[in-house]
Amino acid sequence: MNVILTIVLAVQMLSAIGMIGLVLVQHGKGADMGAAFGSGGSGSLFGASGSANFLSRSTGVLAAVFFACTLALAYFGNAQPRSSGGSVLEKASVVAPAAAASAATGAAQIPGTAAPAGNTAAVPAAPSPAASGVGQIPMK
Repeated sequence: MNVILTIVLAVQMLSAIGMIGLVLVQHGKGADMGAAFGSGGSGSLFGASGSANFLSRSTGVLAAVFFACTLALAYFGNAQPRSSGGSVLEKASVVAPAAAASAATGAAQIPGTAAPAGNTAAVPAAPSPAASGVGQIPMK
């Protein structure tokens, strides 16, 4: 299977490079107007209008080959078995921060502030949101 993918990818790259070269060699539609008034554009390799059919058809053939290779690569890319279902976020490993030795809550979590001396009661901490899904949506 990997050999087929490599061959199709190589054919796609060669057709893309060939198509770029053929498009750059072709002259635009406005070049014929200059050739009619004695410009140097008519002295090309294939003549004034002989290059249009050959280069246009070659570009079309290479475009068809490129399109077929793109479809083949898309088909083979989706045909490979997946490790498991689900989204990318579910596959990511979530590392929870280690719990601090002293459970600082409220104002004690803000740097530069100290907890009041008389407050020794523990304030229950809010539940931590889930790593993905509904837990990421901010609540009022």
